[in-house]
Amino acid sequence: MPDQKPASVIVLDVNETLRDITTLEPLFTRLFGDASVMREWFAELILYSQTMTLSGRYAPFGALAGGVLRMVGANKGMAVTDEDVAELKSRIGSMPPHSDVAPALRRLQEAGFRLVTLTNSPPSPAPTPLEQAGIAEFFEQSFSIDAVAKFKPHPATYQMVAEALDLQTDDLCMVACHLWDTIGAQAAGCQGAFLTRPNNNLIEVQEVPQPHYLSDDLADLAEQIIAANGR
Repeated sequence: MPDQKPASVIVLDVNETLRDITTLEPLFTRLFGDASVMREWFAELILYSQTMTLSGRYAPFGALAGGVLRMVGANKGMAVTDEDVAELKSRIGSMPPHSDVAPALRRLQEAGFRLVTLTNSPPSPAPTPLEQAGIAEFFEQSFSIDAVAKFKPHPATYQMVAEALDLQTDDLCMVACHLWDTIGAQAAGCQGAFLTRPNNNLIEVQEVPQPHYLSDDLADLAEQIIAANGR
């Protein structure tokens, strides 16, 4: 990383990067007879959250999640009930961590990095999703885009984290399994570490910023970050 300032804070995305989104699939199997509809719903959720930000509007991520589920149901001629939406929100709140998460977080912490999270989800009452996943102890702070009413990858979301920590964005390294997240973070001045979880891959186009670090395993990604930042 020529001319790249060493990062001191690792900022981690939460949903799908740390917590296993595939645990939502039983709901989509029950509703639509097809677990893969979960991916369709999630892609639409990201699309419309970013559309709201680009349009200068805001609605909480959880409200959008339920609204998009109803939209997908209408598209497929299926009625989605209030109980279905409540089940979706309950499942989202209790998603477990991926198996590579705790060892990677422990390694980063032992290497002297400060760890925080940045999520599109609004703040949650205790027990928080991170507490339910058993990984809250690794993080000194958890940030939500709700504070700026703009969804990632808007630059204000990454700048909010830097300002709250009294740092510059180039002190941060954003770890995410969504390329749109690392692209946004890098555009804001952060390092970008891309985790290729299933259904998440690079876009190899010359104009698309490529991440500083790339792996399909969070523990390996952690080792790359540690080595490159002289820890």
